[in-house]
Amino acid sequence: MNIRDLEYLVALAEYRHFRRAANACNVSQPTLSGQIRKLEDELGVMLLERTSRKVLFTQQGMLLVEQAKIVLREVKILQEMASLQGESMFGPLHIGLIPTVGPYLLPLIIPALHKLFPKLEMYLYEAQTQNLLAQLDSGKLDCVILALVKETEAFIKVPLFEESMKLAVYEGHKWSERTQIKMNELSGERLLMLEDGHCLRDQAMGFCFQAGAKEDMHFRATSLETLRNMVAAGGGITLLPVLAVPKEGKRDGICYLECKGPEPQRSIILVYRPGSPLRGSYEQLAEAIRTKMGNYLDELEKTSK
Repeated sequence: MNIRDLEYLVALAEYRHFRRAANACNVSQPTLSGQIRKLEDELGVMLLERTSRKVLFTQQGMLLVEQAKIVLREVKILQEMASLQGESMFGPLHIGLIPTVGPYLLPLIIPALHKLFPKLEMYLYEAQTQNLLAQLDSGKLDCVILALVKETEAFIKVPLFEESMKLAVYEGHKWSERTQIKMNELSGERLLMLEDGHCLRDQAMGFCFQAGAKEDMHFRATSLETLRNMVAAGGGITLLPVLAVPKEGKRDGICYLECKGPEPQRSIILVYRPGSPLRGSYEQLAEAIRTKMGNYLDELEKTSK
């Protein structure tokens, strides 16, 4: 038995599909299948039920999967401790980001981070919140940048910045000539929303429901860009986070309005595992992002006035 065998086992438990698990581990399907069978022979227990087309774990198999996750987390800690023998901001760092943050935040911070930490190798992964937190917990990711949600309670949270939201309406809409709107004016309106799985959906819906607005049930978007295109086509109105909004008040058939009373916003944070030896690295990374975004958002606020 070796660490790689445990990684195969955990991947198979995660994907419940031999081919997808093999792809995630960068090996062939026969290799992964063969190593799982070898692990069964070595342990003397049946991990999988092979009479079904689906990947079904036995009770013993699931117990071993949970133990394998613990072992892999401990191995990750050992690797992190070893990396501390050199420079703190040196070597690989695997960072996860949610889709409603990553495409808009990365162009702003990556040049600055490369300049500040030239020896840091950043590997970036985009996925929805639940997936990212599961990968963080298993040790596949070192830290995650996302919006504050209750699911982050098990991790160390480092504040990065507060991101406001703006109301996007199409040209010709009754509010298209305005620059501001009070949230209570949304009462009775129907807003376009993202599909389930995006934390921004729940956050935006919370503000809308509080204002008396409802979700437009005829459409759910897979991304912010889909939402933007629907608004531009006159298909409705929506709330967009400010990083996804152009600096101009109007562009490409969309008008962006500041929202007041209360201003809808979300907290963007960096999270990492408690007890990680790389805490200092994560704190340095967060401080650099916080400084960069603080300056950017200050300038953005000045230009919007």
